[in-house]
Amino acid sequence: MVPPSQPRRNGLPLTTDGSARACETVGVDRRARLRDARLYFVADRGGMEHALEGALAGGVDLFQLRDKDATDDELLAAAATARSLCEAAGALFLLNDRPDLAAASGADGVHVGQDDVPVDRARKLVGDDALVGLSTHSMQQAQAGCRSGADYIAVGPVHATPTKEGRPAIGVEPIAYAAAHVSVPWFAIGGLDAGTVGAVVTAGARRIVVVRAIAHADDPEAAARALRAATNGGRRG
Repeated sequence: MVPPSQPRRNGLPLTTDGSARACETVGVDRRARLRDARLYFVADRGGMEHALEGALAGGVDLFQLRDKDATDDELLAAAATARSLCEAAGALFLLNDRPDLAAASGADGVHVGQDDVPVDRARKLVGDDALVGLSTHSMQQAQAGCRSGADYIAVGPVHATPTKEGRPAIGVEPIAYAAAHVSVPWFAIGGLDAGTVGAVVTAGARRIVVVRAIAHADDPEAAARALRAATNGGRRG
């Protein structure tokens, strides 16, 4: 038994220098939690400050810090806060676009886009036990994402959204395609809120990514709880 005084991370014992014991076990734990995930929240520092604690209380399984305007030091400071909150809630924490800072901050992983660092390079930077997610915007990219080595993919944007300015909406057809053909955990993304989530669930999604519907909510906990409940009807994807 691990002594109560021994520090732990994600429920696992740490060595005296702070490194996690049995990295493979950590990776398995993260991937098991990813498979069981339903609700993924993405926000910048402002959205995080307003909504993250409530979102986690409402059932968010993953949080991604995505802030294109932050300096490296600002990202690392925000990441430290996010990681602490997510660990306390049993949620996974990922950083957008920056595998180097994801590794430095002790995040559970990194999320990259089609024009960012390739998945294999991101994997080398964050380590084999960390998660690497990939954005996809078509059925072809979704299939390529399955072969890329990514732990999960996001499929969208289903609807046009200002968080993906200039990226055209792809509708629900790729969601139905992903439900039938994608072999890794995947999330529907793009303009999803209480009024639009039903269509992606009907199309086969059981995992969703939400930005503004939680980050801009007056009551982030209630918003997260309702959106998580809305995924219960989704087929396994």
